[in-house]
Amino acid sequence: MTKTSTCIYRFLVLSWYTFLNYYISQEGKDEVKSEILANGARWKYMTLLNLLLQTIFYGVTCLDDVLKRTKGRKDIKFLTAFRDLLFTTLAFPVSTFVFLAFWILFLYNRDLIYPKVLDTIIPVWLNHAMHTFIFPITLAEVILRPHSYPSKKTGLTLLAAASIAYISRILWLYFETGTWVYPVFAKLSPVGLAAFFSLSYVFIASIYLLGEKLNHWKWGDMRQRKKRK
Repeated sequence: MTKTSTCIYRFLVLSWYTFLNYYISQEGKDEVKSEILANGARWKYMTLLNLLLQTIFYGVTCLDDVLKRTKGRKDIKFLTAFRDLLFTTLAFPVSTFVFLAFWILFLYNRDLIYPKVLDTIIPVWLNHAMHTFIFPITLAEVILRPHSYPSKKTGLTLLAAASIAYISRILWLYFETGTWVYPVFAKLSPVGLAAFFSLSYVFIASIYLLGEKLNHWKWGDMRQRKKRK
């Protein structure tokens, strides 16, 4: 892809994620679907949080593309650094985690993550938009553009902070409502939950490290490239 076509592609991805967020917000107004998708309750689902995260990331990346063409690289270093930090520590790991965790649990026992009744509420295309297409899109971003990774300590610490924040919300919602966000949690003991959350962080941290390896494989050592510049 040329730079222009790459920018157009990212704008189309931004439009796609914006449409998904809007569509889901409208679906939440339906009385039958309101329990799942309406209002702030929908922000308990990592899948929907990921769609919002991807929309924010591609909004930042499109702004970065536009400003680079109008102002030049030197004037927007902070925005570029923020774009890379957002992608490396959150956008890539979270979208890949959602894709892998969802389909692993779905294929093992779909009732643990996505009960059959949801097929009558959520269209098949929307299910794949939320859980399948997110992976090739985020993988394409790795291939189309180099991203500067922070130190492993910084990256994994930020990822851990985001994970703890989400787990805290899950636990808070359980104590407030008496129901778990996902059916799989109801099957686990307190020790099992602790193990599940710990292994989930190990899993998403491994995805973060994989993203760094893929970036290095495709684009080389970004730190060395910066020093040469």
